[in-house]
Amino acid sequence: MSIVRNIAGVAKGMSITFREMFEPTEVENYPDGPGPTRGAVLQERFRGAHVLQRDENGLEKCVACFLCAAACPANCIYIEAAENTAETRISSAERYAKVYNIDYNRCIFCGYCVEACPTDAITHGHGFELASLNAGTLVMRKEDMLVANIGLAGTAAVSMETK
Repeated sequence: MSIVRNIAGVAKGMSITFREMFEPTEVENYPDGPGPTRGAVLQERFRGAHVLQRDENGLEKCVACFLCAAACPANCIYIEAAENTAETRISSAERYAKVYNIDYNRCIFCGYCVEACPTDAITHGHGFELASLNAGTLVMRKEDMLVANIGLAGTAAVSMETK
């Protein structure tokens, strides 16, 4: 009796396969769509390429506390800290991240770095085109991830869009 049941199951599966073979294929034309994502539909909780945020004064929010690097299970975040001086203020705290690299060859987009950040300096953006034939281009540096300094009101608007 089990042999008949197994054969019936295989026959049912093959009938679905043969039926779908002759149906027309539905494809969304992603690269040619409108807007910055060109037709891609991103959900609210999408975890794209990381973005380093600025505060309302245009200073970097990252205070080089290393909590994001400590929380990362893939060990893909590398930070070097430096001290702020009275002449040059990079962040509002005592320290700032002189070097902030994320190796997307290793990143698993788990979001632990975003959750661990006490200043909300790192967030997930909507960048999803990260494929490359050269592994060296997948190491994003601070300059690549930092939100542009476009003024007080514009920075807040950009910060809200990327969250």
